[in-house]
Amino acid sequence: MPFTACHDQLIALFDQQNFAACEQQAAKQVAAHPQDAFAWKTLGAVRQIQGKLELAAPAMQQACTLWPDHAQNWNNYGNLLKQQRKLTEAEASYRRALALDASSPDIHNNLGVVLKDLGRFAEAEACYHAALQRNPQHVQSLNNLGVVLSSQGDFPMAEACYRQVLALRPDYVEGYNNLGNVLHYRGQLAAAQACYQHALRLQPQRGDIRSNLLFVLNYLAELPPEHARAEAALYGQWLSAQHLPHYAHAAKPPRPDAPLRVGLVSGDLRYHPVGFFLESLVPHLAAAGIALFAYPTWEVEDSVTVRLKPYCTGWQPLSGLSDAAAAACIYADQLDVLLDLAGHSRHNRLPVFAYRPAPVQGAWLGYFATTGLAEMDFVLVDKMGVPPAAQAYFTEHVRYLPETRLCFTPPDTTLPVAALPALQRGYVTFGCFQNLAKLGTSVFALWGEILAALPTARLRIQHALLVDEAACQRILTALESAGIAASRVDWFGGMPREAYLAAHAEVDLILDTFPYPGGTTTCEALWMGVPTLTLAGDTLLARQGASLLSAAGLPDWIAETPADYVQKAIAFATDLPALAQLRQGLRPQLAASPLCDAPRFAAALATTLRTACAEAASAADCTAESATAGSGSASGRRSKARSRT
Repeated sequence: MPFTACHDQLIALFDQQNFAACEQQAAKQVAAHPQDAFAWKTLGAVRQIQGKLELAAPAMQQACTLWPDHAQNWNNYGNLLKQQRKLTEAEASYRRALALDASSPDIHNNLGVVLKDLGRFAEAEACYHAALQRNPQHVQSLNNLGVVLSSQGDFPMAEACYRQVLALRPDYVEGYNNLGNVLHYRGQLAAAQACYQHALRLQPQRGDIRSNLLFVLNYLAELPPEHARAEAALYGQWLSAQHLPHYAHAAKPPRPDAPLRVGLVSGDLRYHPVGFFLESLVPHLAAAGIALFAYPTWEVEDSVTVRLKPYCTGWQPLSGLSDAAAAACIYADQLDVLLDLAGHSRHNRLPVFAYRPAPVQGAWLGYFATTGLAEMDFVLVDKMGVPPAAQAYFTEHVRYLPETRLCFTPPDTTLPVAALPALQRGYVTFGCFQNLAKLGTSVFALWGEILAALPTARLRIQHALLVDEAACQRILTALESAGIAASRVDWFGGMPREAYLAAHAEVDLILDTFPYPGGTTTCEALWMGVPTLTLAGDTLLARQGASLLSAAGLPDWIAETPADYVQKAIAFATDLPALAQLRQGLRPQLAASPLCDAPRFAAALATTLRTACAEAASAADCTAESATAGSGSASGRRSKARSRT
């Protein structure tokens, strides 16, 4: 077949989205004509579309070799390398493309995405501006400029970019999703919810947007917990409707003399609360009989990652892998238990669990509500966090750890606990170091009652977003509505962790937020000698503060009602000798509590997971026996072989 006729056929098959036939025809063409660069290019493209990334790479390389002065070949190869998360190689390929065609806004944009992923934000921003100089209405570049501005904390300009994107393209799903993200972070929760819902109307198959919507629902105090559970169940139904194939596993309890093979799936095995809570625990897991396998979902690594890695038997990044490939990778490790540490938070890979790559699967640590997945067997909690009545808010089986669901790693600091500042100042300073999205009108209303009863008391609010003029104005308006004069409030923006910890010397006690209380911030405050007053709600999230304070031996600092919260705040703030005494003994009290006893927690975790495995094997045996009895033949016997169904 002449080249022209063959190329026309390949184009027609590609345009018809008949990718399997297009691949077959392109493979025949390159076999017969190894110098046909167009056929190699097409072969690489259709293999990439079908997810055959490893097979696509040599085809695209060959196209670049045979047609080295064609910018689109290098751009396509860069796209593939980016998808494989080979970012340095992708950068080089895009730069080759730009050397051949600097007029292309697409190539400038693609290079910017890779530079952003490499953490080189200023260079990425320059690429997006270069693309927009060539095409001021290049929607992808404008959207990505918003992403990189958001990554650098410039949320007002990021929001402006997304709104401009949607003015140009009202049907642009990424614009709505990203606008929702920035509005969420700026505390405009209802508007964020509306953005996610609109994005899903445009593209219902976007699981990441469904997760974003579920995450923001946790902040909305006016929604009953049943609503969030129902929405999560819809996510699970949506995933089940895709009929992803499950891996089959032999039903056998773990051997007591062999380490339990436990996998962790998380994008936060780094400088992040999840990393902080794992750091003191992982050195003790081997002694407790756990062999740890880590599956990071984001390629960013730091000093915390470096400290976690040596304690892992396996470390397999999932970034760049499809859900099916990631599940196959996990299945190959023959785990006993696979734990999700992300839920519906950023960088989650919940669809991987839908393949059931491990016989027993559970959720723990990094999320605070139900995942909604039928394939998620259990959630690890404590009884203070999830009393019996709250079990109904989970689609998973609720499995209790004996004392606490969290094991805190004290910060690596030599900062001492400071004396109670109120003793010198003559007035009490309440503090809040929370994400501003947690500061709803109900929170300010109770704070207003407390400050009205204590006319000399002050409030210190500290967060990185307090350099955002719109966010500050929202807080000021809410304070004013609650009767709190701005003159009684001290504002501080973001600061390095050591300085943030040192800032606790300026605070007498912390007023927790609700229904989304503190987690890491509460533990760090306790370590610095500052107790937190929390209001216990109905859900795991709303009871997180209660769980932490109970494990730390501070049950008196848990309020059960809004009125109790106000009364306790006033009582604690007016008994300075008791507050000063508690402050000086709080760090050793925390260090001796179950919250900081890593060997004890590791043993409890191992026992709980072994029990989960044994119960799952027993249940599978019962099911198999019933099936065998019903069949009355050898064909009904349970197969011991591990195979994919």
